[in-house]
Amino acid sequence: METIGYTKETQAYKKAVRRVKELKGFYGNLTSYCLVIPFLVALNLLTSPGHLWFYWPMLGWGIGIVAHAVNVFGIGKTWEEKKIKELMGQDQGKTKTL
Repeated sequence: METIGYTKETQAYKKAVRRVKELKGFYGNLTSYCLVIPFLVALNLLTSPGHLWFYWPMLGWGIGIVAHAVNVFGIGKTWEEKKIKELMGQDQGKTKTL
């Protein structure tokens, strides 16, 4: 009996560690973006104001950040797990009433 509880605790801990790593990775990426892009804008405007190129890295990296955010906060494995639990709960509710 203790082994099952320990295993569930271990699995929950590993899941929490994985989630924290995902969040840390996203916030690190976002922080880098917020620091580097203004530098690139300033560099571009100081060195060649007639030829604006800063928006290309801003756009490309921005798309990457949005994709990362969707993966971490949006539809992902956590959504799938919640939906599975919800559907299993509905199935259990139906079998209890039958």
